[in-house]
Amino acid sequence: MTKILLIEDDVAFCKLLEKFLIKKSFEVTTAFSAAEAKSKVKNSEFDLIITDLRLPDYDGILLMTEIKAIHPAVPVLLMTGYSDVSTAVKAIKNGAADYISKPFNPEEVLLVINNALHSNSKELNNVASISKSVKQATKKAENNFVQGISKASQKLAEYIQLVSPTNMSVLIIGESGTGKEVIAKSIHENSSRKNTNFIAVDCGSIPKELAASEFFGHVKGSFTGAIQDKIGFFEAANGGTIFLDEIGNLSYENQIQLLRALQERKIKPVGSNKEINVDIRIITATNEDLREAVKRGDFREDLYHRINEFSIHSPSLTERNEDLMLFSDFFLEKSNQELNKNVLGFSSEVMTIFQNYRWPGNLRELQNCIKRAILLTQGDFVEKAALPAEFFQNEEKVTTDFSLSENEKETIMEALNKTNNNKTEAAKLLKINRKTLYNKLKLYNIN
Repeated sequence: MTKILLIEDDVAFCKLLEKFLIKKSFEVTTAFSAAEAKSKVKNSEFDLIITDLRLPDYDGILLMTEIKAIHPAVPVLLMTGYSDVSTAVKAIKNGAADYISKPFNPEEVLLVINNALHSNSKELNNVASISKSVKQATKKAENNFVQGISKASQKLAEYIQLVSPTNMSVLIIGESGTGKEVIAKSIHENSSRKNTNFIAVDCGSIPKELAASEFFGHVKGSFTGAIQDKIGFFEAANGGTIFLDEIGNLSYENQIQLLRALQERKIKPVGSNKEINVDIRIITATNEDLREAVKRGDFREDLYHRINEFSIHSPSLTERNEDLMLFSDFFLEKSNQELNKNVLGFSSEVMTIFQNYRWPGNLRELQNCIKRAILLTQGDFVEKAALPAEFFQNEEKVTTDFSLSENEKETIMEALNKTNNNKTEAAKLLKINRKTLYNKLKLYNIN
């Protein structure tokens, strides 16, 4: 199968082109920056490289020249929205196999790729079936952790790699729906305990009367309904990792029991006199401020320090705006797999809607929205009609609330001043989408 490296900083466009090429039986690897591309070229072999001429951190022609110096036999295609003849001539003189002007149609892309591969004495492999290509692409979805390109995602990945090899207790803090359990699993899978059990516990779903039994187990006859011995979560996780989600929901009494187990690394099943030594790593998560809970007396301070040897912030989808299409693509592949569908991607209209939406439910909302849309989609691309009605009601409400505000122009200018004229951040501050902000800027003649 022909291996293509696609280098493009426009994530939405890159993922769309990637899907198209995969469906045409190519094996595609993507890079969103020159640095990432260089790393992948160094560590893998490709039959063809397609790169954007204008990258945020590099010049496409310079990147092509550097790649050709290392792999002179690999053809490189350049893409650009600036289709002047001089640039095209310069690119070809510097070793480009061909030149594609944006926007371009799919047939043109296939023709240029075909010509580049054949002129380089390589055979274009069009034998493999589409289903096989999609299967290979969705194989990436087996690991639920998605490596984003935003600063928040890069910091998250850095912290995971840093703390995973240790035995430190980790507290994951973040809004509901941001994927805290996925982060915990990633820490476990990158640790020396990766071949042992990972036990996830939702503390909010356990009645306080049963918490001791659920955590530490019980012996037969220890209380009404204990008809047989039960192994608790801690013993089940022995040698591995236990993840306590929404730990702030534990009662004060349960917090004392948990603290004792963590301090002594011993548990005693309910109704038993025998202590069991446990070797576990504890990872906890919460969507509330435990420091405030400590101040209120709702959460034990000693337990807080015990579970917070290292804290990780699980960023909201708003903080990871640059990763939106990466997550969308991931959930699309996952939904295709689960629903036995073969949807290629999202229409440009849907991508625009996604980028302008606030996503209060974060990744969980995005995943549910996409899975529903995949189920409803009959063609190759998800269209606007497949999105839920409440999706547009929320978007409409945000825009309407802003339009009714007083002193609108002054409010916008103040937001721009606070964000050093960063329109994306200003839109977040104003709680409106970027399109609405740009319309308002035009209306009030604000540069």
